[in-house]
Amino acid sequence: RGRKSSMGELRVRSVLVTGANRGIGLGLVRHLLGLPNPPEWVFAACRDPKGQRAQELQNLASKHPNLVIVPLEVTKPASIKAAAASVGERLKNSGLNLLINNAGMVVYKTLDTETQEDMAQVYATNTIGPLLLSQEFLPLLKKAAQGSPGSGLSCSKAAIINISSVGGSIKEVHMWKSAQCVSYRCSKAALNMLTKCQSLGYREHGILCAAFHPGWVQTDMGSSAEMKPPVTVDESVGGMLKVMSSLSEKDTGTFLDREGKVLPW
Repeated sequence: RGRKSSMGELRVRSVLVTGANRGIGLGLVRHLLGLPNPPEWVFAACRDPKGQRAQELQNLASKHPNLVIVPLEVTKPASIKAAAASVGERLKNSGLNLLINNAGMVVYKTLDTETQEDMAQVYATNTIGPLLLSQEFLPLLKKAAQGSPGSGLSCSKAAIINISSVGGSIKEVHMWKSAQCVSYRCSKAALNMLTKCQSLGYREHGILCAAFHPGWVQTDMGSSAEMKPPVTVDESVGGMLKVMSSLSEKDTGTFLDREGKVLPW
């Protein structure tokens, strides 16, 4: 255990990452597979596992027998149910240690051009998706927590990590002038509240819950604005996984950046 904290290296038996075919999700999968003690199971969930946009994920799966690609559409409850069932079958009696709700979307609209459809679609993906996934995977997370000795909370025991954004910070309202993105901001502010609610509701089950701002990252999604983001996927993911390795009960219900700093709501 001493080694874990000093190395800042995440040790986890099983992890599921949503939106895993590109950007931060794919980066998380790569880093998890490359750990000195990689997880026994890495479940990489994405909408179209056999499609062109999941090619890199397929290449990784052909080299790593511990990587399982799971079809998942986070806005469809039936798809979430099916994913939880197939993951449960693989895990048999051990449960899922870590659920990373990373799948997300952004629509670059202004306050004047934002529409009902955009608001509904972005909220469905960024906020309702993580709620439904956490509900559906709760039995597997509880099972993992029960199978882990000790009363403390940690990511190697059982945890839900929601990938949020400082764009959802009501205090900061980061980058307002360059990207208003009202639907995205509202969905991430709501995701932060969901994380707080989950931390209160799931603490008794031994499940840690936290929200992360990954940084403004060089991804297809992050680069849709006019400027090039300053943070690479590797920097973002490496930082977040290191912080995850050191989280304990004092961190449940918090909003953190990739350096472990607490961000204002």
